[in-house]
Amino acid sequence: MSIESINPTSGALLRRFEPHTPEEVDRRLDSARAAFLGWRQTPFAERTAYMKRAAELLETEKARWGELMTVEMGKPIGAALAEAEKCAWVCRYYAENAEGFLADEPVQTDASRSFVRYQPLGAVLAVMPWNFPFWQVFRFAAPALMAGNVALLKHASNVPQCALAIQEIFQHAGFPEGTFQTLLIGSSRVAALVADARVRAVTLTGSEAAGVGIGRAAGAELKKVVLELGGSDPFLVLPSANLETAATTAVKARTINNGQSCIAAKRFLVHQDVAAEFEGRFVEQMSTLKIGDPMDPSTEVGPLATPAIRTEVHEQVRKTIAAGARLLLGGRPLDRPGNFYAPTVLSDVPAGSPGAEEEIFGPVASLFRFGSLEEGLALANATRFGLGASAWTNDPAEREQLISGIEAGAVFVNGMVKSDPRLPFGGVKRSGFGRELSVHGIREFVNVKTVWVA
Repeated sequence: MSIESINPTSGALLRRFEPHTPEEVDRRLDSARAAFLGWRQTPFAERTAYMKRAAELLETEKARWGELMTVEMGKPIGAALAEAEKCAWVCRYYAENAEGFLADEPVQTDASRSFVRYQPLGAVLAVMPWNFPFWQVFRFAAPALMAGNVALLKHASNVPQCALAIQEIFQHAGFPEGTFQTLLIGSSRVAALVADARVRAVTLTGSEAAGVGIGRAAGAELKKVVLELGGSDPFLVLPSANLETAATTAVKARTINNGQSCIAAKRFLVHQDVAAEFEGRFVEQMSTLKIGDPMDPSTEVGPLATPAIRTEVHEQVRKTIAAGARLLLGGRPLDRPGNFYAPTVLSDVPAGSPGAEEEIFGPVASLFRFGSLEEGLALANATRFGLGASAWTNDPAEREQLISGIEAGAVFVNGMVKSDPRLPFGGVKRSGFGRELSVHGIREFVNVKTVWVA
């Protein structure tokens, strides 16, 4: 079956690709293994030069990369341009910091000399999603390559042009042949890749189900794996919060990338004393969002990536309403070409419904009320996910309780959850394990070697 790139705004076929044959995949695996033997020996100065060149290409040609992301998966063009710029940031961050992050660490023991050395593992397979088609890849690739590993990318099948463009960037930046390669294959062929001895570790960003599958396959081979999975992130608002700022940020946090982000705020938990005011502000701002062609710089919400995603989002909304939730806004696919779904707000969302229990990957917000901080924390943690959380309060004691009490990989106080190369990124519970970014991310795919000299 061919791999197709389809414009989600119009439904038009952009390009069709034939998947790589088993023979071609085998050749690329051999190329990665051979490339690693040389790449692992390159000095950091050489790796740094290549990575900084990649950053330059991302910036100087960001209009090209941004347009490609927008036409292939539908994100607003402004966000796509910003994504290319952020990829340049992560390349420069690791170019400038990798050597220090991986320097030998002396440890005082009974030896004449003992220390910890960080060494690369080999070829790392990255199974990446479509929603941030450049950022998700570069935040893996920059630290992996700077650590001396080589990379194999199995990208989502609806963004093959982005996958090939990223390979092109690394090639044009000067990285040796075989250091970074894209594999155009379907998901059914991933398990065989994980089992291949030439693949030494695996990282996946994707759904909970995909994470279970990859985790099981990697576990069977005793291979290191990092999983960054879904989220149903809480957005807690306490009475002392600045409600105007909180509501404005809440709208952005729910509709970023057309609502298709694992760390988008999805469950809005508001103290009963300020719930009515927050709800009014939030619904009003959601209702005025400009929906349209994502190539128009003024568009705030574009199409969902595929018809199947729109169908699933609508089914989740329909079931939540049937379970007893009140529909305050939207709740329907838009009657126009493309995969557009109306910004939607649901209130009085009952426990057990999709709006309370599942990750909804579209511009749909679920509103809840609570009466005490303890009740709010219980609601925030009443989910199988644990990726990120946003908490709004100007009370120092409440702030500390929220930071300590929320079960998530990240807590942002009076701000929107976001990824930053300087901070570790990842989740707990069913949101996965392991960390990307910062010093923690680059050390995920290395051999932490103990050295003891008598």
